[in-house]
Amino acid sequence: MAACVDVVMSVYNGAKTIESAVASIQAQTVRDIRIIVVNDGSTDGTRPIIECLAAADPRILLLNRENSGIVDAANAGLAFCTSDIVARLDADDIALPDRFEKQLRYLEEHPDCVAVSGAIRHMDEAGTVFGPVLHFRSADLADPTWYPQREPYLAHPFVMMRREAVETVGRYRHVIYAEDVDLYWRLQEVGRLSSMPDLLGYYRMHSESVSSTSVRNGRVAAVNSQRSGLSAMRRRANRPDLAFPTTAQRDYEQARSLENMVALGSRDLEANEAERLAASASAKLLELTSYRPYELEFEDCAFVRDSIMRALPRMTEENRKYSIRMLSGAAARLAARGKLRASQRLAPVHLYPGVALRLAVRIAGRPIQRTARRLAGRPDFAK
Repeated sequence: MAACVDVVMSVYNGAKTIESAVASIQAQTVRDIRIIVVNDGSTDGTRPIIECLAAADPRILLLNRENSGIVDAANAGLAFCTSDIVARLDADDIALPDRFEKQLRYLEEHPDCVAVSGAIRHMDEAGTVFGPVLHFRSADLADPTWYPQREPYLAHPFVMMRREAVETVGRYRHVIYAEDVDLYWRLQEVGRLSSMPDLLGYYRMHSESVSSTSVRNGRVAAVNSQRSGLSAMRRRANRPDLAFPTTAQRDYEQARSLENMVALGSRDLEANEAERLAASASAKLLELTSYRPYELEFEDCAFVRDSIMRALPRMTEENRKYSIRMLSGAAARLAARGKLRASQRLAPVHLYPGVALRLAVRIAGRPIQRTARRLAGRPDFAK
């Protein structure tokens, strides 16, 4: 007889955290669960830890595989699911005890919903929780025509999905560093996606996080996330979908700039799509640098500037203002870090006053911000 919830957890070299992650699932108030742990070729002692846990809890199923990446590992876990409901948890995160209870109730009360997640808090590598509760914008506001695309995002480590919907859309695809968002775009085409206001768990931040360690990974994530949105636009226009081959990662890793990566990502696009990808990937990378521990590199600045400026006439007024703020903000951060050539290369000349205001704010703090806004009469650049 199938369990009420199948939990899919993929892990690669997670010996430091896998036990606490599994324990948080074992502690759920919903007891009728099966925990499918996919060991993706770990070399750090992860396997014996899971074997020990599985020996003590028959609800745990361990699948050992050669290392092939997060997408293949997750899909391997999904292939073993038999429950109507599938939940995810990363091997370094913690689910609160009533997470499943709340999500199951929500799905029961909202039969049109095919995936539900919720609010999260961050914790550090040592497991200390910090920062505010983070809520996510409604997936109903997703817009693939925005620069960068407004994605139907849910906190992926805490998502619960209807298995039939996941199978209908074809599980995960090899959309590098954006496989979760790509799945959400497709799930949105068969039902609603919801983010509950309830706190469901703790998301671990650490120095080994794949998507946040370098601007190179940021470039890859920017291009692939925006290709995913273009893919959604094609499907919704009843046009042939884009392909995401497993071999693409090697090509992206060899590319040396965002421009080169956009060229790789444009090989199967029409001219107007390629132009949109250049602008939206540039905007996405700018967005990532606003909260990731890296900034644009010099070789990307002119491409980002030109791609976004060419797209401005096609944007809504709100989107144009947002893009200008992002350009000005990134240029100010570069200048504050002493990267003046990159800052000048990124910002068009007519944005220099706004960049100067932002830089002054960074140097002198909030009091000068209010004064600068009054003197300049340009609130857009000082927000």
